[in-house]
Amino acid sequence: MTPGQATDSPQFRTVLAGIKVRGRVGRPRTRPDAVAADKAYSSRANRSYLRRRRIRAVIPERADQAANRKKRGSGGGRPVSHDSQLYKERNTAERCINLI
Repeated sequence: MTPGQATDSPQFRTVLAGIKVRGRVGRPRTRPDAVAADKAYSSRANRSYLRRRRIRAVIPERADQAANRKKRGSGGGRPVSHDSQLYKERNTAERCINLI
């Protein structure tokens, strides 16, 4: 939990550090295949953290980030990849959290 005016994005790494993905056998993995999050987590730092850990980011790009990237032209880089089908499944996790 963060104070009222603070955002949740600084807690992104802390939350991912505590995630354990269970398999059929063996110990739980600490690196999920993908992370689906909303636009609030679309920072460059969060995306680079996921890239370093080889975790696929299913996070849509915010409008202001897209505008800044396009404004820079070819130096702005490529648009972020976004799997819309996997992102649609994010609501399942959101509903489970709301029950807690």
